[in-house]
Amino acid sequence: MKTLRLSLIALLATLLAAGCSKQPQLTSDHFTVTPQTLEEGGGKVPVVISGRFPEKFMNRKSTVAVTPVLRYEGGEARGETMTFQGEKVRGNAREISYRLGGSYTQREVFDFEPAMMHSGLYMRVVQQKGKKTTVLPDIYVAPGVLATSTLATRAAATIRPTLSTDNYQYAIAQQQEAQIHYLLAKADVRQSEVQGRSVQDFLQTLRQIKAEDTGYAIDGITISAYASPEGKLDFNRQLAERRGGTSEQFLRSQLDSLGLQTSVTTNYTAEDWEGFQQLVAASDIQDKDVILRVLSMYEDPEERERQVRNISAAYGELADTVLPALRRARMIINYNIIGRSDDEILAQFNTDPTKLNVEELIYGGTLTNDAALQRRIYQAAATQNPSDYRPLNNLATLAYQQGDYAQASNLLTRARALKADAAEVNLNSALVSLAQGRSDEAEDFLTRATAAKGYAQALGNLQISQGKFRQAAQSLTGANTNSTALAQVLAGDYSNAAGTLAAITTPDATTDYLKAIVAARIGKHNDALSALRTALAADPTLKQRAATDLEFVTLFNDATFQSLVR
Repeated sequence: MKTLRLSLIALLATLLAAGCSKQPQLTSDHFTVTPQTLEEGGGKVPVVISGRFPEKFMNRKSTVAVTPVLRYEGGEARGETMTFQGEKVRGNAREISYRLGGSYTQREVFDFEPAMMHSGLYMRVVQQKGKKTTVLPDIYVAPGVLATSTLATRAAATIRPTLSTDNYQYAIAQQQEAQIHYLLAKADVRQSEVQGRSVQDFLQTLRQIKAEDTGYAIDGITISAYASPEGKLDFNRQLAERRGGTSEQFLRSQLDSLGLQTSVTTNYTAEDWEGFQQLVAASDIQDKDVILRVLSMYEDPEERERQVRNISAAYGELADTVLPALRRARMIINYNIIGRSDDEILAQFNTDPTKLNVEELIYGGTLTNDAALQRRIYQAAATQNPSDYRPLNNLATLAYQQGDYAQASNLLTRARALKADAAEVNLNSALVSLAQGRSDEAEDFLTRATAAKGYAQALGNLQISQGKFRQAAQSLTGANTNSTALAQVLAGDYSNAAGTLAAITTPDATTDYLKAIVAARIGKHNDALSALRTALAADPTLKQRAATDLEFVTLFNDATFQSLVR
């Protein structure tokens, strides 16, 4: 009996000793993860893991390998394995004290996969002692992945790509000028002047304007009469006025003969000093700069006239060429070339589009909201004008808006081959690249699109895709769009995000989904459920996302939420 009692005491002591020496186990309490919920940004999932080995965990003769593993349905992503060793192990791993334990910090970046929205971060621990390997159960340390930035593609879908503009003008302002030259001190209109090319072209324009089958509309005629600056001021004033009168008389006789009605405005300049300066400056006179400088010294018109006469006597070219050219009357027709009206352009397209020029066709594409008709118009423009990049770009915008990114990309490649630096083509190319998840390519295109309309919107969406949320919010400031609100949410600016979403004039399912996220983040659960209900009713495909979206983690156990996402 005494022997049995001693044996039991010895066994108990052995068990107690074994219990006291049992190795501590690693748990989730030994790991700190930042952020506490993993979040995607720029296609990456960054995380900082701080691990702590408790006292007496590290066996002096063993090694421990720790690997962060992001587990999700259908797969897992493994981070870098960190290896540690006990004090009696010969190796190059970091040594951890048996008595004191130790700690470490690890930075890891996982490549994002959509399935990671429903995932968890685990630490996989493998112990090695001699030839014995022990794989411990994975330790759950953090939920993941919050992937709100992936809504950027949906948000950007409402961005309108940039059309190439036309140069069509319904009314194109034109002028036609004729000059009637006079002899020295004379004001009669000579027949030789009337028969000259200048006046005949002028009269031909009047005949074209009068013709019933031309697209011309007259907008008045101006007559400006002059005297050269070498006579007396009073005489020149009267002379210039008489020249204005005779030229107007001639003009009105021509208008009457054509039966053309328009306003005629006549003015005169006694001394054409400005014209004199221009003709001398353009002449081949050797001392022209000296002549102009000397004459500019005289402000008194009478004195300047005397100096002009004196200099003209010394320089024959002034007397023979410059001064006679200033004895004139200028007649200027102001008129417009009138093009086809909007209805006429569309009617002509339906009848025979080959009669329309490229500007009319590109303009015609803006006259309808029928995408099929727009496509036919731009296709006709591209066929008839194969060297013009604009129809191809506009066809690409239609393909983009219908979600046919492959076709849009093909058309834009052809457009860039015709004009590589076209800002709107590069902007649209960037949008297509963003829609296809090619951020680096989009960034390259945007460097050549800074002058394009909509550049800030494209840049902001690129910055979202790159995880630059604050920069994106800044770039998108002032635009009430889903993209702007998303950038503000990701930057933590919930007040402005709510204001942006409320100001969107044509809200869609993405708008309401973002409203639900904002409400959930600030703890307004009922508002979140209400907005989510509207979003899922508008687009049921969002149910699958919402069901595992960590934005709504506080709602997961809510019966209303569960009924919404079923």
